[in-house]
Amino acid sequence: MPNRLVSTIIPVFNRPEMLKSAVESVLAQTYRPIEILIADDGSTDETPNVAAQLVSAHPDVIHYRRHENAGPGPSRELGRCMARGEFVQYLDSDDRLLPNKFNDQVAALDEHPECEIAYGVTRLVDRDGAILADPFKWTARVMPELFPGLLVDRWWCTHTPLYRRSLTNEIGSWCDMRWSQDWEYDARIGARRAKLVHCGSHVSEHVHHDGVRQTSSAAWTTDPARLANRVRLLNALWDGAKRAGVPESAPERQHFARWCFSIARQCATQGMKAETDRCLELADESSGTIHAGGKGVGLFRLLTKMIGTRPAGRLARAVETLRSSSSSDATMDQSFSNQVGP
Repeated sequence: MPNRLVSTIIPVFNRPEMLKSAVESVLAQTYRPIEILIADDGSTDETPNVAAQLVSAHPDVIHYRRHENAGPGPSRELGRCMARGEFVQYLDSDDRLLPNKFNDQVAALDEHPECEIAYGVTRLVDRDGAILADPFKWTARVMPELFPGLLVDRWWCTHTPLYRRSLTNEIGSWCDMRWSQDWEYDARIGARRAKLVHCGSHVSEHVHHDGVRQTSSAAWTTDPARLANRVRLLNALWDGAKRAGVPESAPERQHFARWCFSIARQCATQGMKAETDRCLELADESSGTIHAGGKGVGLFRLLTKMIGTRPAGRLARAVETLRSSSSSDATMDQSFSNQVGP
């Protein structure tokens, strides 16, 4: 029998004050029954004490578990394995839910039993606490499925959707990617072509702050570990897109091909030959007969063979600095793939 319980999973690492705000936003939900599962990723500050206080104040609702530091993915998985609800909500410790979220999204899922995920509009809160008027990313759009939009960006936030637990059970474990593990998770859901329903209301807040965020733009184009992680994500996205049947003619797919070529050049600059070669393969495969990168992919591949991977990457970087680059019309301002050149 359905239990109607909504399980909220909050991974946290060294964010005691933000954790309190996130938990309070769940407790403020107009919907019941709820449970809150705090998954501590090995915090070394006051976070465990704050979590203990929250559990003590709400012992029937809040539960806490800690493990050694492993990253957001394993922490969300720790919470997922604790969840007992019919519905699953993921909430990062630095973001907030709006009070109507569960009520509106559960109602949407009840009205649309064929759908497995309900989502709504997420709004952005800047560093001064001001709420921006424009919806964040594509969360105001009515999207029937996650693909092909995922080939451009992760067009919602981790806290935007509410899942049926039957779907999260089927999708399985969160991966151990240090960055973009939420995008990889979405790619698996998108590959399955899970149906979405938009509840028509604002449901959550994405909070900008000066602390550490997974989406920090630091070193994405130069750090070998982040670049290797990005190549792993590109592989997951392309696999998901193929399984979802995204057609060659889709502009999102051609944008993805250009993005892969861009990452190939970044990897080459760092001397990452295997990753460079794989990204060039992805650019070719995803563009198909349209060849979104034009002759550039083939010419760059030839250049790497003639002068080596790193010199080719540095030469390409020098050329790029001499010309202006504009983003694709399909690219959101918040996109990791923004400023993807031809």
